[in-house]
Amino acid sequence: MSKTRVFGISLFLILSDLTSKTIICIFIVAIVWGTTFLGIKIGVETVPPWFVAGLRQFLAALILLPILLFKREMKWIGWKNLSIQLTLSMLMLIGANGLTTVAEKDLTSSLTSLISALSPVFIFIGSMIIGMEKFTFRTLIGLMMGLFGVVFIFWDGINDLANPDYRNGLLILLLAILCWGGGTIYTKKLHSESNNLFLNLFYQFAFAGIVQLIFAFLFSDKIDVASWSAQSISAIVYLAIFGSVTAFFAYHYLLKTLLPTQVSILSYVNTIISIFLSWLILDEAISAKFILATAFIIGGVFIINYKPGMLKFRIKE
Repeated sequence: MSKTRVFGISLFLILSDLTSKTIICIFIVAIVWGTTFLGIKIGVETVPPWFVAGLRQFLAALILLPILLFKREMKWIGWKNLSIQLTLSMLMLIGANGLTTVAEKDLTSSLTSLISALSPVFIFIGSMIIGMEKFTFRTLIGLMMGLFGVVFIFWDGINDLANPDYRNGLLILLLAILCWGGGTIYTKKLHSESNNLFLNLFYQFAFAGIVQLIFAFLFSDKIDVASWSAQSISAIVYLAIFGSVTAFFAYHYLLKTLLPTQVSILSYVNTIISIFLSWLILDEAISAKFILATAFIIGGVFIINYKPGMLKFRIKE
């Protein structure tokens, strides 16, 4: 039986056994986060990257603020919890999201999304170093597949590394992936559940937005708001409303109703959607080798992160 048919059967079983709210959240996470790389690319076409990242997170905080006020949940979270939220904000929003936005100024949307798909590999390696995961033969196969995928990506474009902007973009993206991995491992190490997730997210978004806007004024070569296109501004608003707030709501709802390993499968769908939209809307060239690299990387990441029962979808009791 082909992998495509297995995936189709698995998807059918998922949808037939879930509530409509869960199904909606699945599509939100899969589709919306699959469009974020496209949104970032459109945003940085005319808006400096740090402004794109900063405005996105600051707007997300402003969207959450009236919701928290209406629910009477806006309050001080304490110094200990604040330090945790600021650490997560620095790693995952300022570091991972912000640096990815900066990198995408010089990289294509499709390449950025594909390289970012390697983040679970970095997370696994980091977890293995600190003793949270064990190295197995299956892990070796997954790592080798991911490595082959990277080789296929740069097989014909090795000379592009001579371009300092392209090379710096890759290095910045690598740092962004490391920040995401560090934030994920830090979250795992906390072993604590939030009493008010979206209050914590408000603090994260607000802090990241302020810091990134400061970076924008400090590091942007030229600030000419009049040159910002309506398309780029619309992309920033989309990223704030859907990429940050809506997708986070849906993602954390799924974590409550499905197993974490099952939710992680959506990240593979994100990558495929992102690459397809980059080709369809931005007219980015997608070669046969790039498609083969995508198959190797997604397959390798899946093998590394596979857990027994991962494809047996059912709502958690």
